[in-house]
Amino acid sequence: MSEILLRNMKVVDPGGPHHDTEVDVLVRNGVIEKVGKNTSASLSAAKRSASLSADSKVVKIDGAHISPGWVDLRAHFRDPGEEWKQGITNGLDAAAAGGFTAVAVLPSTLPTVDTGSDVGHLLRKAEGHPVKLLPLGAITKGLKGEQLAELHDLHTAGAVGFSDDQHTIRNARLMLLALQYSAGLGTKGLPVMVFPNDPELARGGQMHEGPMSTRLGMKGLPPLAETLQLQRDLAILEYTGGHLHVATISTAESVELIRQAKAKKLHVTASVAAHNLLLDDGCLRGFETCYKVLPPLRDRTHIDALREGVKDGTIDAIVSDHRPEDREHKVLEFGAANFGIIGLETAFAVANTAMKGHTTLRRLIERFTHGPRAVLGLPKVHITEGVRADITLFDPEVDWVCGEEDLVSRSHNTPFLGQRLVGKVIGVLVGGEVLLVPSLAGVKG
Repeated sequence: MSEILLRNMKVVDPGGPHHDTEVDVLVRNGVIEKVGKNTSASLSAAKRSASLSADSKVVKIDGAHISPGWVDLRAHFRDPGEEWKQGITNGLDAAAAGGFTAVAVLPSTLPTVDTGSDVGHLLRKAEGHPVKLLPLGAITKGLKGEQLAELHDLHTAGAVGFSDDQHTIRNARLMLLALQYSAGLGTKGLPVMVFPNDPELARGGQMHEGPMSTRLGMKGLPPLAETLQLQRDLAILEYTGGHLHVATISTAESVELIRQAKAKKLHVTASVAAHNLLLDDGCLRGFETCYKVLPPLRDRTHIDALREGVKDGTIDAIVSDHRPEDREHKVLEFGAANFGIIGLETAFAVANTAMKGHTTLRRLIERFTHGPRAVLGLPKVHITEGVRADITLFDPEVDWVCGEEDLVSRSHNTPFLGQRLVGKVIGVLVGGEVLLVPSLAGVKG
């Protein structure tokens, strides 16, 4: 019999029956059996000793909070094709270290995940891991933007949505067909996830176009490249219907366009990468490639608009945009280095640091829990008796410095090593298994 007791945990569960209370949570055989209202009224010592077996695990950590398990909508595991950079198992381990109990993985692999058998292959490799892998299928075959992939077969095999990652679908009719077709899949349709970026306007760009790019002598990525493409996709959505998910927006104009589209009752959702909420283009003064990301780090005006979008719900989800790279592709001259950083282990800490004083912890956690689940059409998860345990443990107030020991990912391309952050993940409890971050792995009763 598997038994886990979480002691003296502060619940952050928007809409849940125990939100904003301090409780003990008893999980037996993977199911939440008992939730105490608060420390004094929870399980007494006598009752605990009677109900817990000798080999039961007890987790009690000062400052610990719990919430429904977090879901990441945008991670790359480089599998198949570049497994030495990450791989499925290592990626899921990194997700657990970042507090995620489910993670949607991108299809831009070698080969592309554009058939049902490709989806089945990923799911088989993820079998047995407590963290759930949610495959995204390609919108177009080979990500070439020429012909729709077999969307029905992808969905039947287990794909939860469709994405061509950072490849733009230039053909407007193909985009229209993707929205129409995906709307008929599942009970409420599946999201078509786009990365808004006009490839001609963005061609050759290395960083945000602005005074800093001029000062550094680097070709800029103009905000117009994002917003112009987004305007087109929103116009198609308004014409055809369906569910458009706009991934990793980075401009003030994009936030306003999505706000207006939601006011029109269009089925549009949006996400932002955690690092785009915290870091600005000034970080690139030293030409360090660990800050080279796409969309690029913008200036403070855009960051302020993104934070407001998170606060008011215009932006539905905060994502890791996890993109592992090895040294051969990242430690190069700036123009030759690949875009992307790893983000699974640090996404919450980065977002929490960025949003301190701008929104409540409740709203922030919504962007990691209910928001991403709604994007994928998944039911809400709450911390309540009688349901399968799907819980993230974290401390939103701890002040810490990110070190190599905090990174589980095989690749370490992150700008946050040595950086001070506020808020840290403790671990996850999924079913009957609790996975604590490496520094806490020995905590038990």
